[in-house]
Amino acid sequence: MTDWSEEEVERTLEQVRKLSIADAEYRALALTDAAAAVAKVNAHPLPQGYQVRFIDNSGPVKSFVLPDPINNLEELSDAELEAVAGGVTRSNNVNVVAA
Repeated sequence: MTDWSEEEVERTLEQVRKLSIADAEYRALALTDAAAAVAKVNAHPLPQGYQVRFIDNSGPVKSFVLPDPINNLEELSDAELEAVAGGVTRSNNVNVVAA
């Protein structure tokens, strides 16, 4: 199976989104069989191991997709924080605003 590019994923999901807004039957398909709904808008099969799940967000319970976790996230040192932190410093009797 061919892997999808990020562009193809985004394009396909946008097509699913548009169709699910206007077509109740297609929306029901997306909610019950996501792979079949994707196949209706993209001739390339989903990559092996790739799963898609659509959630109906129209009721009183709202769903939010969390971003992917960042692996090996290291904390910044105090020196690194100072380099990026904004504030006001005084240099040669002139106020300098760090951005």
